Amino acid sequence: MSRGVISCRAAVAWSAGEPLVIEEVQLSPPQSMEIRIKVFSTSLCRSDLTAWLSQAPPQLFPRIFGHEASGIVESVGEGVTEFEEGDHVLTLFTGECMKCKSCASGKSNICQVLGLERQGLMHSDKKTRFSIKGKPIYHYCAVSSFSEYTVVHSGCAVKISSSAPLEKICLLSCGVAAGLGAAWKVANITEGSTVVIFGLGTVGLSVAQGAKMRGASQIIGVDTNSEKSERAKAFGVTDFLNPNDHDQPIQQVINRITDGGADYAFECVGDTGIITTALQSCCSGWGLTVTLGVPKEKPEIAAHYGLFLTGRTLTGSLFGGWRPKSDIPSLVDMYLRKEIEIDDYITHNLAFEDINKAFDLMREGKCLRCVIHM
Repeated sequence: MSRGVISCRAAVAWSAGEPLVIEEVQLSPPQSMEIRIKVFSTSLCRSDLTAWLSQAPPQLFPRIFGHEASGIVESVGEGVTEFEEGDHVLTLFTGECMKCKSCASGKSNICQVLGLERQGLMHSDKKTRFSIKGKPIYHYCAVSSFSEYTVVHSGCAVKISSSAPLEKICLLSCGVAAGLGAAWKVANITEGSTVVIFGLGTVGLSVAQGAKMRGASQIIGVDTNSEKSERAKAFGVTDFLNPNDHDQPIQQVINRITDGGADYAFECVGDTGIITTALQSCCSGWGLTVTLGVPKEKPEIAAHYGLFLTGRTLTGSLFGGWRPKSDIPSLVDMYLRKEIEIDDYITHNLAFEDINKAFDLMREGKCLRCVIHM
């Protein structure tokens, strides 16, 4: 049962790009079909960083960011039957209601009821659950895990095995799952194929892991930071390319070393200009480009129609095509059976008080995932 309003610490962003401040906030009890979670661990995703830096309207501040998290159910709201106090859960930045046209179709993971929440509010009543001295604090992706406790819709969390280490499994809440799904569900990479990945952060390296597990013969990683080369090879990248090291456009280099272009290309940077480069790096006839990145600016895509006329395909991928509640437990089980790698994506473990260091490390390109321990 619900236990009323509680006070807890949260890292509040008061304005774009300004350091987060650890504040005492008030958190409402879970409403109908909601649960309140004690956050155990949360990690910084690049989309948090992008939204925090963004000057684009509307300016949703003050705000509590964070969406990649693990925790334990503290209380449940009216009507919730699938969770009970003490359950171990992962938060979901895009939910699954199980009833809407999209969920019922089995063809998509874009829930019509609990999809991406962009207004900084809860799905159900379009209000916030956080406040400071009566002043509302905006949510992020209806999760807001940079807080000791948070409230989410029950469709935006998934129960997981209690044997999964909460300090690591939080990475399946977004980044690692997104990359694996893009390789397996969206692209359906085949054995012996050639793959090129633009951007070797956590998502890109998860694509590499997925491609390696599918038996890809060549996995080309492209990044402007050459320091990522050795780490990338540990995740399956066979060839590392830094565009700054070549006199010709990188797509020409890729076409040369793949005999006409890769079978699959993945854009994991969040730069719509790179989508065209990725398309040009694919082979004609059947080349598939998958875009996963969240653009920081210029969301429009421009590409010559001839790229498509010759048989190339461009598709998007949200959360790797996984149905959040239906599919994620199987990934947790794969990790517990040591079939997929998660631990090596964690480059830093930080105390909650040091959360701003995580933002600095990501801005400077010096980390994959920083896990913040609450």
